[in-house]
Amino acid sequence: MAKSPAATTKDKPLGRAVLVTTEFKGVFFGYADDTKGEIITLRRARNCVYWDSAVKGFLGLAQEGPSSGCRIGPFVDSLDLRKITAVAEVTPAAADKWENAPWSR
Repeated sequence: MAKSPAATTKDKPLGRAVLVTTEFKGVFFGYADDTKGEIITLRRARNCVYWDSAVKGFLGLAQEGPSSGCRIGPFVDSLDLRKITAVAEVTPAAADKWENAPWSR
């Protein structure tokens, strides 16, 4: 998988784009500097409330990004996640889709 470049907002680096899953079945997209500890802080974080089967699971969300059939929550500036089960690198194309995903009915 190609490494996604560090994203920036107004010349402020956000970190690398990642998808994080939690013990409580949470699926979160955001930008992180450090993903090795027990707590991961994501900037510009969003969650996936529902994904369409065509996405092919949470790794599909990291590789291809959310589709129009997914339900993606709003952004928060910063989010601390605990009970981490997986961290996946998000491709640049998938990060663009996460950034632009509207809430779908």
